[in-house]
Amino acid sequence: MSTYNIRTCTKQDINQVIDLCEEHAIYEQAIYNKVGKATQLSSYLFCDNPSIHCLVVESGTELVGYATYSYEFSTWDANLYAHMDCLYLKPTWRSRGIGEALIKEIAKAAMQKGITQIQWQTPDFNTRAIKFYNRIGATSKSKERFTMNETAIKNILNHA
Repeated sequence: MSTYNIRTCTKQDINQVIDLCEEHAIYEQAIYNKVGKATQLSSYLFCDNPSIHCLVVESGTELVGYATYSYEFSTWDANLYAHMDCLYLKPTWRSRGIGEALIKEIAKAAMQKGITQIQWQTPDFNTRAIKFYNRIGATSKSKERFTMNETAIKNILNHA
């Protein structure tokens, strides 16, 4: 079994993180355009008050996985929660307890801020992830996620 280390993402990691994002998008049957993403993501990760946090999984000099999270507010709960936006491991690194270790690191960071809830989502066809999340004690809520891209936003603003 190869060894790995979980640590906070650095500026030197950003290109490998973008490559992992692309792999993640392909795995989730989504379209991903890498153009400009390194600069954009860096501006949110490496500033005085980061709005997103990124953990990476490294083996030697290669990044084999990552997880990103931010702190958001739930009106219904009247409280902050940690939102895990992404968790991805290269296929050969799955089923080794690394995903659970990443979630534990996010949980530790959340608890240090007095945050007692983590939320995330996964596509309904990702049955392997769903089984994993159920195994570690997570529960799910069925909801549809909607997004508006720039064109849709401009259209709605122009029809107001």
